[in-house]
Amino acid sequence: MLAGCASSGAPVARIAEPRIAQAYLPLQARIHLGIDTVDGAAVVIAPGIAVTNAHNANLVDPKSIIGRRRDYDLMFFRTMRGTPPDTAPVAVGGAVIAYGQGGGGGLRIARGVVQQIVRCQACTTPNYFIFSNDRRRDDNAGPGFSGGPVLDTSGRLVGITFGYKDSGRQRLIYAYDMERVRAELSALQKPAN
Repeated sequence: MLAGCASSGAPVARIAEPRIAQAYLPLQARIHLGIDTVDGAAVVIAPGIAVTNAHNANLVDPKSIIGRRRDYDLMFFRTMRGTPPDTAPVAVGGAVIAYGQGGGGGLRIARGVVQQIVRCQACTTPNYFIFSNDRRRDDNAGPGFSGGPVLDTSGRLVGITFGYKDSGRQRLIYAYDMERVRAELSALQKPAN
């Protein structure tokens, strides 16, 4: 079972890639009488359109939501911020960097290596990929990374984080490949027959 969804924030000053810094959207909502916060992230993927996880719906203005995908934990919404970054395919063995929000409003960065690309038999695009992260590091991915961008070492967007699971000293982070994200947005934008 996948754990988790949330943590805190706003700053994007530590994102080294300028196009990702412009496209990164921290998400936050106050809960429990305004005392506690729930956090996630989003990223601009097309002009005026951002993506996050559907389980982050409480962190986005409902009037801006374009739609959610039933079979995938993806939600698309309108935004005035950012320029879409360059994208690239993900590769097994490739190093990746993920961004998310952490407690106290800070940006968190997690580094890992792609372990597996998962495809279903009937799918034309990958379902998702899994990368590992050393849990002993302070910057390990987990709460607050939901909906956040995953980049290759060239700073290109390769995926959107949707969950994690601990496995010994490693944390396995699950992310949708950008090909899957684009396919799901395209399916939402198709006119109904």
